[in-house]
Amino acid sequence: MTDLDRYHRQMLLPGIGEEGQRRLLAATAVVVGCGALGCASADLLARAGVGRLILIDRDVVEPTNLQRQSLFDERDASEGLPKAEAARRRLAAVNSGIVIRAHVADLHAANAEDLLDGAGVIVDGTDNFGTRYLLGDVSVKRGVAYCYGGVVGTRGLQATFVPGRTGCLRCVFEAPPPAGSTPTCDTAGVLAPVVQIVAACQAADALKVLLGRLDLLSGTMLDMDLWANQRRRIDVGGPRPGCPCCAERRFEFLAGERGGLATSLCGRHAVQVRPPEGARLDLPGLARRLAPHGAFTTTMFLVRGVLRGERGEDGPLGLTVFSDGRALVHGTDRPEVARGVYARYVGV
Repeated sequence: MTDLDRYHRQMLLPGIGEEGQRRLLAATAVVVGCGALGCASADLLARAGVGRLILIDRDVVEPTNLQRQSLFDERDASEGLPKAEAARRRLAAVNSGIVIRAHVADLHAANAEDLLDGAGVIVDGTDNFGTRYLLGDVSVKRGVAYCYGGVVGTRGLQATFVPGRTGCLRCVFEAPPPAGSTPTCDTAGVLAPVVQIVAACQAADALKVLLGRLDLLSGTMLDMDLWANQRRRIDVGGPRPGCPCCAERRFEFLAGERGGLATSLCGRHAVQVRPPEGARLDLPGLARRLAPHGAFTTTMFLVRGVLRGERGEDGPLGLTVFSDGRALVHGTDRPEVARGVYARYVGV
């Protein structure tokens, strides 16, 4: 069997063939966020033979993820494995013939261009508006197609924005909605089959982009509610006159003008705290310092445990600290509480 034989059924498709498959094997896709959408789209792209797959995620696997995040299992959750690394291991077992890189990192304004460097397409698996708008900025600035997706409750949205051919994210949604004004997975839940549909549309569009078949893109946004049996497509159109991003090329999110250091995480009852740039931690040393304050475990990726004597809205506060100084404070949705915990126990 040759390296291409595994893709035989795919190469039978019109417009792919051996030439198209070799093009996919030479391509790079970056999946930002390894939650529900990111797991499903990354799985499809790996199986399709995209030759270089970059996975970026800041979070760890939790038991509640398993209902919809298809690359993870109970062992990943019990070990609290970083999602990017758990996804990489699973996909490496699916397709050993491609290169898969995992970045256990928070994508933000200061590192976005470095982490997304070399992308042939950007696939959105994120769970917050700020990161999506940041991806939109990088997409337009670098001229890289952006496969947007979002799922909340039983509703899904999907569109692919191609700089110079379609409008951008800010042409459709000029600014993020005000905090607390839209449903989240905390308040509305997530129906897993909707995730699979949206991610499949994202992956299909990503393959079209990597194959150079931009003519096959719909130029529309899919808006669906699977539970209510509703589906429509909205014309994305071309660049909107006066758009701050693609018309005026003001990359406000990439410039860090519209970001923050503490971010509530969708569906997690947790807040991420990001330290100043350049922070690196000695994880074993931190674990020793934290030992008097609770039961903590240490891996090569993180220190994780529950703080004794620190309580959030519903009970004890948990703390997960990564080697880059970033931390997740579990058990609260209040950034000020998380920042205080961070200052007291991490001190970067």
